[in-house]
Amino acid sequence: MGIIAWILIGLLAGFIAKALMPGKDPGGIVITVLIGVAGGLLGGFLGKVIFGVDSIDGFFDLSTWIAAIIGSVILLALYRLVTSNKRHHSHA
Repeated sequence: MGIIAWILIGLLAGFIAKALMPGKDPGGIVITVLIGVAGGLLGGFLGKVIFGVDSIDGFFDLSTWIAAIIGSVILLALYRLVTSNKRHHSHA
């Protein structure tokens, strides 16, 4: 898949991850897209390592979207964990 497809998948996967995990996040649309793109890659990597499947087959494959969304949710949770720790420690 090309870079434009990854950005589009990342954008949508990031929005879906944010909808699944509502809350206030620092950043904005750029962070959402970056988390989505990185989440898609993470999801594809984990699918290959854990299940031995190539979960990033094509733009219209369901496995691509599931991998991107799961990866995005994981990264969004990690992002919130890291940024919330920084906010709590900076006030000390």
